[in-house]
Amino acid sequence: MTQTSVPAVEHAAPMTHREILGALRGLLLAMFVAMLSSTVVDNALPRIVTDLHGTQSGYTWIVVATLLAMTASTPIWGKLSDQFQKKTLVQTALGIYVIGSIVASLAQSMGVLIAARAVQGLGVGGVTALVQVVIASMVPPRERGRYSGYIGAVFAIATISGPLIGGVLVDVPGLGWRSCFFVGIPVAAAAFVVLQRTLHLPLVKREVKVDYLGATLIVGGVSTLLLWVSLAGDQFAWGSLTSYGLVVLGLAVLAAAVLVETRVAQEPIIPPHLFRDRTTVLATVASVFVGVALFGATVYLSQYFQIARGMTPTHAGLMSIAMVGGLLVSSIISGRIISKTGRWKNLLVGGMALVVLGIFLLSFIDERTPLLEVGLFQAILGVGLGATMQNMILAVQNNAAPADLGTTSSVVSFFRSMGGSVGVSALGALLASRVASKVQHAVAASAMPVSGQQSHKIPRVADLPAPMRHIYEHAFGTSIGELFLVSTAFAIAALVAVVFIKEVPLRTTLASEPATEPELMG
Repeated sequence: MTQTSVPAVEHAAPMTHREILGALRGLLLAMFVAMLSSTVVDNALPRIVTDLHGTQSGYTWIVVATLLAMTASTPIWGKLSDQFQKKTLVQTALGIYVIGSIVASLAQSMGVLIAARAVQGLGVGGVTALVQVVIASMVPPRERGRYSGYIGAVFAIATISGPLIGGVLVDVPGLGWRSCFFVGIPVAAAAFVVLQRTLHLPLVKREVKVDYLGATLIVGGVSTLLLWVSLAGDQFAWGSLTSYGLVVLGLAVLAAAVLVETRVAQEPIIPPHLFRDRTTVLATVASVFVGVALFGATVYLSQYFQIARGMTPTHAGLMSIAMVGGLLVSSIISGRIISKTGRWKNLLVGGMALVVLGIFLLSFIDERTPLLEVGLFQAILGVGLGATMQNMILAVQNNAAPADLGTTSSVVSFFRSMGGSVGVSALGALLASRVASKVQHAVAASAMPVSGQQSHKIPRVADLPAPMRHIYEHAFGTSIGELFLVSTAFAIAALVAVVFIKEVPLRTTLASEPATEPELMG
């Protein structure tokens, strides 16, 4: 069994409250960039895909590429934070994000754009993982709820402003969707400078061996299965040799990943010993299901508003205010309550219950649902998310040993992103199949001449003849409602996992305390 090396601490004076607030500004700017990278293109995606002559699978992979790269890199960034200066790592992640953004803005094909989005995902994975680790290194768990509330607020602001900014840029003549990828660059530069001036942490250093092989095998296996899910039924038949080959290959690579993680790697990318802790196990399970339910369904809301409801990208961006407004208020209030009381379980369970309710209510939407109802359902979902997302990581951090803080935080983020990748890909394939089936059935029933539109390609609905436009609006409206119905089952599974998490009062210091040692499984 590998011996865990003793952390070597480079002594430095603790940061004062004023210094923490200064560094927090830089961290929140970095987090804003990470969140903006996805939200600013949400309402541009339908236009991007039609301009680059893409398909529904292409739409899905613009999102999945970022999620997979983020998933693969998140635990690696967490490991590196145990070896190198955290400030340098955050700044490096911001630089990678900027490079990916520039390439994406210049892309002339779907392939180049998807590759650039993967580069962006590497940077975003670093930022999202490291911001949590840096805050955990500066602030005791009892006070961390307040700062988690700030992160939730930034998440909300980025989610509100991103679709609005992206929608406006797409609609303004002379700018277009390419300008969406430049928006985050000035903010990333500002975050870089602020962190350079304000963030001064002691280096808690231990010798680490980064398990690049394990990370590559995990993401390679999952990517192969996602390719199978998203392309089967379109590029090849479900029962074809290609289909069977992708399944066998994906499962074989994942089996190799398990072997490497449990038997070969000296320091696995997903350390098995972390899963002796009941809180980590249940939070990980919940994170996977939340990722599937949340990312898998909400990423297609922009298609609902633009295709099923005929909105412009700007108008579609405005429709996200209800959900994100609920998230903003909920995250701030829940963070303050947790900091005041030291208790988080009731908020976590109540938040997940609202997530289930919000997703279930959204399963009833179609192209004729009153927009006020759609906004109300989104607001319920937002309130639930605000009380859930950051607080789940907080619960796990509270149980983690200081030496495992970076790794534990990144593992939870890893599985949430993995669940999101699976959800976006699987539900995207379901959406493509359902829309194609409904369009073909409606065209056959109406005896209209069949054109090239009856495929997995996404048309510019506004340019279609009125009868064909109504068919597409109905197909997308009802099919996206069906995605939320499927997502409801995963949200319920996440709620069950959260209910069984045992509450441990939050520590008031950064050091481990005997009274709060992790509860071991079995």
